[in-house]
Amino acid sequence: MDIINKVEKTLIKASTRYSKDRAKALIKAYHNETNEDAKWALELMVKNMEIARKDKVPLCDDTGVPHILIEIGDNVKSIPNKLFEDIKEGVAIGLKNLPGRPMAVKGNNIERIEQSKGLYSNSESLKAAPFLIDTYNGDKIKIHILLLGGGPEIRAKTNKVFHKRDYNNILRVAFNHLKDNLNLLGCTPSIPSIGIGRTHFEATALMLKGMAYGNLDNQSDLEKNFTKRLNQLQIGTMGFGGDTTALGSFINIGPQRASGVRLLAIRPCCFVEPRVASFEF
Repeated sequence: MDIINKVEKTLIKASTRYSKDRAKALIKAYHNETNEDAKWALELMVKNMEIARKDKVPLCDDTGVPHILIEIGDNVKSIPNKLFEDIKEGVAIGLKNLPGRPMAVKGNNIERIEQSKGLYSNSESLKAAPFLIDTYNGDKIKIHILLLGGGPEIRAKTNKVFHKRDYNNILRVAFNHLKDNLNLLGCTPSIPSIGIGRTHFEATALMLKGMAYGNLDNQSDLEKNFTKRLNQLQIGTMGFGGDTTALGSFINIGPQRASGVRLLAIRPCCFVEPRVASFEF
């Protein structure tokens, strides 16, 4: 298999196409919306989705930072030589041909923080985030490519929560953060992703896995109830009010430790996210 070519095409697909469950949820929200202004905005979002898919252009001009999640089946006998190098090369070619927004910052450590040396003009200079590796019961290797935009990152949060032996205390913190930030995000409806784990790293990894593996056609009761509460806020599409603040929710709960604290990662995705596509071999 030409992994470089598959990564390139998968990255472009993630940027230009909604998954089937996402497309269905957005169209359903448009047909069910009762607020006139919100319905108008949802109609434009549906048109944007159709144009991006047809013309293979990005769903949003913020084409995002690539995040790579690799799932290795328990029965995989060997991993291809140069797998990680090939993925990095495929990402660079995909960003070039998409094309991605030039976002890579020049300079040393301090200069990059301060953005004092400017930006690289080519989109392929943008490096992917550190890879995340997971396992599953199978005999294939799966590559998931996520593109994470800046708006949701600004409104994301990872923090500690004292659970007091009641899971509602954890979800209450997540809900209150989203209540305060979804109207500031602007690009609703959202699909918030929430990870609950033992460390900040684990909670964030669970949140990313929720985005990669989550499916709006297969929502738990916990996720359905959380989405219902968000929609009752009537922040609505693009903050216009109405019925659709969230299309769904991804709540990913990992192993826990004997402690009074749980670590909680919350990311309020914008209406073009999660931007994710996958392939396996």
